[in-house]
Amino acid sequence: MTLKPLQGLSGDKNSETSASMKTRSIAFVTVVASVVATSALSHDFQGGSIGIIHPWSRATPPGAPVAGGYLKIENAGAEPDRLVSVTSEIAASTELHESVVKDGVASMRPAEGPLEVPAGQTVEVGAGNHIMFLKPVRTLKTGEEFKATLVFEKAGPIEVVFVV
Repeated sequence: MTLKPLQGLSGDKNSETSASMKTRSIAFVTVVASVVATSALSHDFQGGSIGIIHPWSRATPPGAPVAGGYLKIENAGAEPDRLVSVTSEIAASTELHESVVKDGVASMRPAEGPLEVPAGQTVEVGAGNHIMFLKPVRTLKTGEEFKATLVFEKAGPIEVVFVV
């Protein structure tokens, strides 16, 4: 009985080179795809000791009177800071909102005062609170972006981009 070598395993230089090039090409494409996916899903902004992690918003139906903004704020500093205001090109005005439950009924209302960001901690804007964009100037569509400025008491203004 005579066994024939499998293609690519025969020691033939051309088939070894071809298999090696295929493996490298697949590895390269995988690395590029993961870098692109990571950058599309995670975008961060920095101002002093304050980091803004992945600002995002949901798409809105045509004529929606409001839109919501969500993100995480990381304070890497030794001092607490406070988010005092937000402005955006997308809305006539903005407010920090909080969700409250009163007598078993959940509702939203403007937050009382600035949002505290303790030193060395991360605060999620979207867990019981959010940024409310009032009277959006256009419909927000999936895949687009819009700019906003978050103003902190100590870190000052931080320009960010919300991804819809």
